[in-house]
Amino acid sequence: MRAAVLHEIGQDKLEVLDDVEAVGFGPGRVRIRVRATGLCHSDLSAMSGVLPQPAPFVPGHEGAGEVLEVGEGVTRVKPGDRVVVCWLPACGACPACRRGQTELCLAGFMNAGTPNFRRPGGDIFGFAGTGTFAEEVVVDAGCAVPIPDDVPFDIAALIGCGVTTGLGAALNTADVEAGSSVAVIGCGGVGISAIQGARLKGAAEIVAVDPVASRREAALAFGATQAVSPEELPGAKQLVTGGEGFDYVFEVVGRSATARTAYDNTRRGGTLVVVGAGAMDDFLQLNMFELFFDEKRILPSMYGGGDVLRSYERTIGLWRAGRIDLSGLITHRVALTEINEALDQMRTGAALRTCIEI
Repeated sequence: MRAAVLHEIGQDKLEVLDDVEAVGFGPGRVRIRVRATGLCHSDLSAMSGVLPQPAPFVPGHEGAGEVLEVGEGVTRVKPGDRVVVCWLPACGACPACRRGQTELCLAGFMNAGTPNFRRPGGDIFGFAGTGTFAEEVVVDAGCAVPIPDDVPFDIAALIGCGVTTGLGAALNTADVEAGSSVAVIGCGGVGISAIQGARLKGAAEIVAVDPVASRREAALAFGATQAVSPEELPGAKQLVTGGEGFDYVFEVVGRSATARTAYDNTRRGGTLVVVGAGAMDDFLQLNMFELFFDEKRILPSMYGGGDVLRSYERTIGLWRAGRIDLSGLITHRVALTEINEALDQMRTGAALRTCIEI
């Protein structure tokens, strides 16, 4: 089968090969025919080494498709079922799961150390234990989440990561208060989803911050009340909050510099939500006096900060009701053989989300 492979960390292009085999099928496992997958910035971060990932590997973790085969003991899905790939399945038994913090379950991360694919040259890993830039993937049964028949594969793929992450940051982690002021720094697919979440919660002012003009324009269409470049943020802060700072600031870039900007633009007693996934050697500096004196809450948001399966169901319900726009997030579509074009679209900021149709 075909799959897009990164041979070494640091390379900026993928090679589409046709001699890759999905491996690991057996009890408790599911074989999926991938139909659509989104390109998430985390895939680029893994390719560059910002996020830890053994190589060679097949990127992709935001996917949807059809079940081809189920292993012994699998009862939740059957061949022919439509599923979204969940890259962070909950085991249901660890301390985090028992506390109801299933997004902190580490079971899914353990899959990342086991090869998902093989070719004549040797084993190949799948990013985040999945690897959806492939025609087929074998995953643990918990990674295959059934979806209703009326949810298209491209929409389902987005729900598998970016939309769940952004919406959840606003709805779960921040629990944005109606009438509040919000700034979102970084307006790709995840940031736009955070904007939609803040709008759903009734935020009075939502300022989108991004260096790319097309993304700022898109943010306005998705619910932002104002869209500015990073250089224009101080003026927006003054105009919207009288210089006090925003009630909520979402950092959706994953860099200490933007996290510091987000902190500085959060009002005293306000909330900074860290959504972007950054590098282990990129440190955010705060002095102990400001940390105490400003009483700003700093809330990291992992995969939307809530139960993933419930978040999927909620997102589908909101989409069906027309309360959120998911199809509008897909600004580009490419075939798997054109995957490097999709990478360029993400790097330049031209795309909110590129759907790879497989």
